[in-house]
Amino acid sequence: MDCRVVVEAAVPVYDVASADEAVRIAISKTGDMLNPDLNYVEITMGARACPHCEGDLEPAFVAADEGLVALELEMTVFNVEDDQHAARIARKEIGQRMRNIPLDVLRVDTVEEEGEGEEADEPDVDEDTERVDDTNGAVSNDERGGSS
Repeated sequence: MDCRVVVEAAVPVYDVASADEAVRIAISKTGDMLNPDLNYVEITMGARACPHCEGDLEPAFVAADEGLVALELEMTVFNVEDDQHAARIARKEIGQRMRNIPLDVLRVDTVEEEGEGEEADEPDVDEDTERVDDTNGAVSNDERGGSS
């Protein structure tokens, strides 16, 4: 089973004047921490909501030229047993590279495998053609001068 895991990260940034600048710096800082080992992790701004009115908030909070930015890090984890296993792997992989950054798993979605349910549509191997195998000297039917 393959799963798509979304992890929220609270990234601190320093010497920023606005929320937009804080988000840009946080994305850059996170990319530097994850690359080149985890260059397949997608980094996006986190969606935050007011706990009282449920209204949308900016992903960054800035005070005294320092900010805290909510980012969502999304990655696919392959060959897992269940959702908890996928979440543990994602937290470990991302957490190893993002030291001292708080992480929280937001959601785990099962990824549909491309071959699922389409087994009947896959092309069959042509029976008239054998593959050449150097270990046992098999020759294709075409080279023998006909089919068997």
